[in-house]
Amino acid sequence: MRQEKVKKEIMPRMLSVDETARYIGIAPKTIRNRIGLKAKIVFPIKPKRIGGRVLFDVKDLDAYIDSLPTT
Repeated sequence: MRQEKVKKEIMPRMLSVDETARYIGIAPKTIRNRIGLKAKIVFPIKPKRIGGRVLFDVKDLDAYIDSLPTT
């Protein structure tokens, strides 16, 4: 019997701005406009800076999304 190889994909814990935008379904530009120092509307999830990169924790994103009211 032939064994099928199961390929496990590991989801990264930290996401870039572009990955975060895809994850929550908004445009990357929306996030970039709301994380700058001069942002008029602040993005609700605070990014972390690691090695000069702006990254978002998946756990923070999930917690925020789960806290939103349902319609």
